[in-house]
Amino acid sequence: MRLDRFLANLPHYSRQQARALLASGRVLINGQVVRNGTHEVRIFDRVELDGETLQAGKPARFFMLHKPVGCVSATTDPQHTTVLDLLDEPDKTELHIAGRLDFNTTGLLIITNDGLWSRRLTQPDSLQGKTYLVETEEPIHPDCVEHFAQGIYFRFENLTTRPAELQLLGLRQARLTLHEGRYHQVKRMFGHFNNKVIRLHRECMGPLALDPELPPGDYRALTPAEAAQI
Repeated sequence: MRLDRFLANLPHYSRQQARALLASGRVLINGQVVRNGTHEVRIFDRVELDGETLQAGKPARFFMLHKPVGCVSATTDPQHTTVLDLLDEPDKTELHIAGRLDFNTTGLLIITNDGLWSRRLTQPDSLQGKTYLVETEEPIHPDCVEHFAQGIYFRFENLTTRPAELQLLGLRQARLTLHEGRYHQVKRMFGHFNNKVIRLHRECMGPLALDPELPPGDYRALTPAEAAQI
């Protein structure tokens, strides 16, 4: 919430008094004086008034997981193993998935408790590319490179996908970078050319690349430098 509202919600402080506290420079957020009442206070922020801690702030948590086949991108599931089941971390219920993967799709999955950070990573307007290694049942026609760059029309939604970069790696293998995440988008784009995707593996999300030393089903925390890239 806004900082002025945060202060006004405290006992014994009106909104006018909150504005006076801000103007006098008595409020610190993460060790820095903040005088702007419209400043957004997040659950991760440490807020202090005259040296007294008003909110300690929660640590932001970021993990990369190498998602295996046969695991659902969900927090709970009555039948299948979920990606959160693979994490040995406290307070897992506070975490959410940034950019889900299908049941049989493998590769990079990001899990965090920071909603604003994950939206920057996944929202189409952020233009964070998502790169996939694709294997198909039939040979990939070279014309697909141009068609994917122009966008593929999806009749059901009555829309054309954003331009995508397709790099042919072999007769039935390619690397595809998308800048959006529509339902079964990769499979549907290749299905437009009557070609079935038989293996799909996500390599990157924006500047974050799957750690090559991370085996399927394993995970690690992002480094501060990695998290700061988003």
